[in-house]
Amino acid sequence: MILDQYLPVLLFILVGVAVGVAPQLLGLLLGPRRPDPEKNSPYECGFEAFEDARMKFDVRYYLVAILFILFDLEIAFLFPWAVALHEIGPAGFWAMMVFLSILVVGFVYEWKKGALDWE
Repeated sequence: MILDQYLPVLLFILVGVAVGVAPQLLGLLLGPRRPDPEKNSPYECGFEAFEDARMKFDVRYYLVAILFILFDLEIAFLFPWAVALHEIGPAGFWAMMVFLSILVVGFVYEWKKGALDWE
């Protein structure tokens, strides 16, 4: 029957939606509602959220965020590599070592330049 083929996919989707929605609903229903100025203050943006749009702000926040995304995405390449390590053999292993060495050189360069320092 065709439903037997799609049942694992449907269960996976339902469990994924439940894991994503259930904690939010629990927090909304059971969480305390005590707003104060500290909770309503800007969060990780470096400037007030509702001020003049033409105000100057620190670009370092965005630089650190972009560098984090860059290195985080490159590390994501390690998961499929680790799964297929037995099939790709020594050539695949050394290709990943070259990739990781380039990644480490870039990371050390950014670290030495002070791009990761918040000050």
